[in-house]
Amino acid sequence: MATEGKVVEHPKKAFGWAARDPSGVLSPFNFSRRETGEKDVAFKVLYCGICHSDLHMAMNEWGTSFYPLVPGHELAGIVTEVGSKVEKFKVGDKVGVGYLIDSCRSCQDCNDNLENYCPKFVVTCGAKYRDGTVTYGGYSDSMVADEHFVIRIPDNIPLEFAGPLLCAGVTVYSPLRFFGLDKPGLHIGVVGLGGLGHMAVKFAKAFGANVTVISTSPNKEKEAIEHLGADSFLISSDPKQIQGAIGTLDGIIDTVSAVHPLLPMIGLLKSHGKLIMLGVIVQPLQLPEYTLIQGRKILAGSQVGGLKETQEMINFAAEHNVKPDMEVVPIDYVNTAMQRLVKGDVKYRFVIDIGNTLKPSS
Repeated sequence: MATEGKVVEHPKKAFGWAARDPSGVLSPFNFSRRETGEKDVAFKVLYCGICHSDLHMAMNEWGTSFYPLVPGHELAGIVTEVGSKVEKFKVGDKVGVGYLIDSCRSCQDCNDNLENYCPKFVVTCGAKYRDGTVTYGGYSDSMVADEHFVIRIPDNIPLEFAGPLLCAGVTVYSPLRFFGLDKPGLHIGVVGLGGLGHMAVKFAKAFGANVTVISTSPNKEKEAIEHLGADSFLISSDPKQIQGAIGTLDGIIDTVSAVHPLLPMIGLLKSHGKLIMLGVIVQPLQLPEYTLIQGRKILAGSQVGGLKETQEMINFAAEHNVKPDMEVVPIDYVNTAMQRLVKGDVKYRFVIDIGNTLKPSS
């Protein structure tokens, strides 16, 4: 159930675009950020990616949103102020903030640099800080965050490409690394070719894998192979193609967020293969247990990445020239972009040009 959060007036004025109710329609909104604390980094937001999660939260489809809701957790910009005890950043640095803006900092997961699995983690938009105040995201002119949750953007990554890496990038990078699917010569499958899927193809190729894209859409084959560099393509609804590839994959990154059969995917795995689920599917899936037992296969899930891993990911992306495919749009196009996102009409990420198009009178 959507509720209103505790709104505290701070002297640091800010503005952006917000949803006021579950219609999800965004419009200009004036609010305030906290003053820059001793461990805080303040930065001017120049670009912010549009993630499918922004749409879910703006429309309260997960039942956790607080209004007014300023979406956006793929922020990139330039540091304008640092607190007196900040150690890692200075004014003028290129920085970003991803899905997480806070965590308890004391549990086992936080101690293991896995803040994304902290039971008390706080998302960057539409949630509450531990003091009850609302988190406002990156469809706005500025951000203030504890330096622990700020990522340094390498010089050779243009800021417009950085935001999607902080969400989609680390979401696929993390399971590839954790489950040992980052070794050259492995055969990796990627299910779905959207915002997450196209990044999974690019990172898997950067790791030296042989990559097969698995999709229900035959018309995506040319894009997958000729543009994204996949090695092969399977139509998941074609039994003959699936049968011909049985037992050929070391691992599969499944990015689909709609109900779909798992049995064919599990069948594609070699013995000891891993099927990693990244899509958020509300409805329960049927799990054919015997197919896991036969071959000691693993079905697992993964959610974004911790802060240390996110920094590692973007450094790797800079070294290997891994960048998202995206379409830059002005802030006043955001509602149209959301409608296109629902239809899958984007290759493969929208990024809002905050710096040049967001004005107080927008």
